[in-house]
Amino acid sequence: MPLRQAFRQRSLMRQHDRRRYQRVKVNLLGRFMLEDRHEYPCQTADMSPGSIALTTPVAGRIGERVIVYIDHIGRIEGTIVRIVDGGFAMTINATLRKKDKLAAKLTWLANRNELNLPEDRRHDRVMPSNPFINVTLPDGREYRARVIDMSLSGAALGVEVQPPLGSPIMLGRLRAQVIRHFEEGIAIEFAAVQTPTSIEESIVP
Repeated sequence: MPLRQAFRQRSLMRQHDRRRYQRVKVNLLGRFMLEDRHEYPCQTADMSPGSIALTTPVAGRIGERVIVYIDHIGRIEGTIVRIVDGGFAMTINATLRKKDKLAAKLTWLANRNELNLPEDRRHDRVMPSNPFINVTLPDGREYRARVIDMSLSGAALGVEVQPPLGSPIMLGRLRAQVIRHFEEGIAIEFAAVQTPTSIEESIVP
């Protein structure tokens, strides 16, 4: 029967994806759009080239189509398959070639901090005219931070609070996430690589 064969083929493809791809824990910021075309912020909890779990303020409904834009990953389309506390899990609709590329990128992202890969060293160091900056946490609390070191892709900040690794924060008007703790404060990574001008305009009052 054609319908039964098609259903079986899709089932076998899903099983193949589960064997082929490993789910990894990555904390990336992004935004997603539901079918009503409303956008909301989100953060990845874990991800594979075939599925993704998101922490979100709105859950949507099972079977709903979702479009997600994730920092360092780009646009992803899929369908909500499970509602969880504080978010949802969704499939990723993509070609095999795109999934293989996504697998390589996820492996790099997952190992970047552990292996201390020198991505930041490729970006020029900058120092804003005012080294004291307001840091805003997801719950709205603000802290005064001192810039210890800054590049076009991130910064080391002297600050009294240490949010959990992967926490999204705002540095002035720049979106970033916490990637490391050290004795004096935290290291953060910007959601996108900046220019000296954009840094100055975004973080200086």
